[in-house]
Amino acid sequence: MGKISAAITAVGKYVPDFVLTNKELETMVDTNDEWITTRTGIKERRILKGEGKGTSFMAIKAAEELIQKRGIDPKEIDLVIVGTATPDLQVAATAAFVASEIGATNAFAFDLEAACSSFLYGMSTASSYIESGRYKKVLLIGADKMSSILDYTDRTTCIIFGDGAGAALFEPNEEGLGFQDEYLRSDGIGRNFLKIDAGGSLLPASEETVKNKQHFVFQDGKSVYKYAVSNMAEVSAKIMERNNLEEKDVDWLVPHQANKRIIDATASRMGVDSSKVMMNIQKYGNTTSATLPLLLADYEKQLKKGDNLVFAAFGGGFTWGSIYLKWAYNS
Repeated sequence: MGKISAAITAVGKYVPDFVLTNKELETMVDTNDEWITTRTGIKERRILKGEGKGTSFMAIKAAEELIQKRGIDPKEIDLVIVGTATPDLQVAATAAFVASEIGATNAFAFDLEAACSSFLYGMSTASSYIESGRYKKVLLIGADKMSSILDYTDRTTCIIFGDGAGAALFEPNEEGLGFQDEYLRSDGIGRNFLKIDAGGSLLPASEETVKNKQHFVFQDGKSVYKYAVSNMAEVSAKIMERNNLEEKDVDWLVPHQANKRIIDATASRMGVDSSKVMMNIQKYGNTTSATLPLLLADYEKQLKKGDNLVFAAFGGGFTWGSIYLKWAYNS
């Protein structure tokens, strides 16, 4: 019996039908299509509409697509992890509800929150559970309804984010495919630059916090950009160096979709050609926890068994890191 590694064996996705374009945003805030496109690479984003629809709605849809594609019985799933910054409710884990709704009645479930790095950190967690030998099928979902925490009069944030969900199934592999290495970091200085002030234990909700719009995302864009550019590029180069990967060895860069200029800087530092960089930011914007699995779902048909993938993400907190993974199947 060979060494067990954790491989992705299926992916699924869901994005809402409603499309919010840059042109429409021009009617809502003081901005324009050229400005947004030049600075971020975003042309449009998806917004979840409808009463009573939260992050779990999208997570369930993405999971159901994956289950149908893989042809598995949900009862075979051992664990469901939902990476999200926008859980349905405080206290009650969104993952527990998702697991029940998709019929994963033999699974335990929990949420993982590391802002835009949630799915990346979740990959590390899911892989560890598989490599331990205790579990055979771990479902990792990245999902966020960012529109629920955005102030659509704040042009520094509302132009960037969108809603969506993506899912990946992790299973044991004995061919040397799947999870290879990780380099994950964090720095608490980040809580000053990207946050929601109110609603947590430091500043509970009150009439005043609502009136002051303190339940919406705040971002110091220049500071976040500076840290993201340097740190995403650094960890991606580090993971290549640690695993003796040259540019020609990297088949795909799978970068968090926050800003096209950050993605370009990361690829440049790695020496990876733009043809090897997964990108869908122009369609979805920054879907936070969902960006990485949405990329995998959108590029699935182009992926070949044995391909070397380097994942990179940067999120609030600050949280960031890079993961090296070998793709395990041909679609």
